[in-house]
Amino acid sequence: QVQLVESGGGLVQAGGSLRLSCVPSGSIFSDYSMGWYRQAPGKQRELVASIKRGERMNYADSVKGRFTISRDNAKNTLYLQMNSLKPEDTAVYYCHTRAGPWDIGSWGQGTQVTVSS
Repeated sequence: QVQLVESGGGLVQAGGSLRLSCVPSGSIFSDYSMGWYRQAPGKQRELVASIKRGERMNYADSVKGRFTISRDNAKNTLYLQMNSLKPEDTAVYYCHTRAGPWDIGSWGQGTQVTVSS
């Protein structure tokens, strides 16, 4: 499995912005599938945004138009730009990647995002 390291979380007021980063420690990001998930207290983990080989970027309806997923191949880094943040975006955000359809994937340790009203 790949060890993923997220960063960039924090406390921000509603309407503010944050950019999350994810780096695979000691390896190169697979281009098969990469994504960001989040889990709020008492709720299930949900997909926020993803990039999959040969497919368009996919976003949860709740973040469309506000969040942007991107990848910098030169820096081997996955990003999640989050704008116009809302209190309901408060959650632990996780990076995820899969090397191929046979791979169950790897998760990062998560980074906390807290949006105050």
